[in-house]
Amino acid sequence: MKEVKTKQTEMINHEIQLLKGVFTAEQASEIIMSLINQKISFHQVKGIQDWENNHDADQQPLKNRIKELEHEKIMAERFISEMKAKGNNLNIDGKILLKMIE
Repeated sequence: MKEVKTKQTEMINHEIQLLKGVFTAEQASEIIMSLINQKISFHQVKGIQDWENNHDADQQPLKNRIKELEHEKIMAERFISEMKAKGNNLNIDGKILLKMIE
């Protein structure tokens, strides 16, 4: 966990080491699919909430992001399946960087 601070000691960045380690293909699949599915679900719920608040709200950015995530899910499934067929484990290094926006 790294923090970057200004001279006034105000935190402006924060890094979270969410995932780090070696996993079997099955474990990696469970972790990655769970994360992607959760993010898709988040956008679906956000779309419903936006629509409830404003029936004219532009849903296209959310729909586009969901399609991107679904594509990434397919690509990850293919990659992990290939690694599983070869008997390989996978290293996952997943960091989240939070940055202050002014």
